[in-house]
Amino acid sequence: MPGMVGPTTSFTIAVVKTWDVIVIGGGIIGLSLSIALRKRGATVLVVERGEPGREASYAAGGMLVDCPLETPRPMQALASASAKMYPEFAHELELESGMKVDLRDFGTILIPTNEPISTPQSKAANLERIDPEQDEPELQKSLGSENGIFYLKERSVDPKALTAAAFKTAKSRGVDFSSGDPVTGVDLTDNKISGVTTTKTSFRASKVVNCAGAWSGQFGPCKFPTRPVKGQMLCLAMPSRTLLKHVIRSPQAYLIPRSDGRLLVGATVEEAGFDKRTVPSTIQRLHQAALKLVPKLTDAKILEDWAGLRPGTPDALPILGATAMHGYYVATGHFRDGILLAPITSHVMADLIDGREPQFDLAPFSPSRF
Repeated sequence: MPGMVGPTTSFTIAVVKTWDVIVIGGGIIGLSLSIALRKRGATVLVVERGEPGREASYAAGGMLVDCPLETPRPMQALASASAKMYPEFAHELELESGMKVDLRDFGTILIPTNEPISTPQSKAANLERIDPEQDEPELQKSLGSENGIFYLKERSVDPKALTAAAFKTAKSRGVDFSSGDPVTGVDLTDNKISGVTTTKTSFRASKVVNCAGAWSGQFGPCKFPTRPVKGQMLCLAMPSRTLLKHVIRSPQAYLIPRSDGRLLVGATVEEAGFDKRTVPSTIQRLHQAALKLVPKLTDAKILEDWAGLRPGTPDALPILGATAMHGYYVATGHFRDGILLAPITSHVMADLIDGREPQFDLAPFSPSRF
């Protein structure tokens, strides 16, 4: 009838949340990149197959190696730049998270292999020949007497504390997280990136960055040639917190003191697939190497041992850059240098994703080289 209002029907429109960037992988590379992207105003989701910061980053030693004798030449500029960024990088994470990352600046004592280091080599690497009895008196006196022992000015950091601080900082800055749900594929719509699919759900974004470490090649549409490279380590409680001051690197093992009195001993380099089990005989060998280097560790208690899976590549260089698919990027394959390269990787990749020209030439690390 005129003047009467008929029944109305209400509709609920489901709003699907989207992000500007999805970062696959919550290790130190993915975490630091997510923070860098948030600083530029991007909304970010980190999708982690397990628990953020608990894979290779958690298992690392934390030596910030910046030495031409040990760093691949194409990577040297990135390594040096990242090492210089570390004090500010660590300070910012400590300030925002309220957590200590134990960045130490005592340097490294390098005991060379059987081949002596020439004077030109030592100068190029900024190595300084030292008297170990004066600089680190608890070192075994007979070590390195034939080829000399050298001091290298470089830092170390506690990766467990670093990743925990980065995770807390990312969350406080508004980064979203999805944990315990592996990515099974990166989605395309009209040949453009539209998000990712996991074992349980899908997430939407126009840009995706693969920072999945050793797992980077396990889902499409691009198959990156990363592989897991196993590293076994153990941790001792030093008899006193001041027993060792420097990081010690020798052919048999490296020793990394922490400010709280722990001492890390590592590490193996093994092609063992995704097997993260420790082998008692290997841990014992590392322990014996530590005792040989520092006899006063005889009574040191073994606190724990573990193994991590570093992301290796065929040419031992990282994979950094844009892929052939619009909106799909990759930052993986850092092998033993993920902790060191986190600051510079986050910087150059954030530039690239933001449409800016990175300050470093990324051609040697391009995903198209494979």
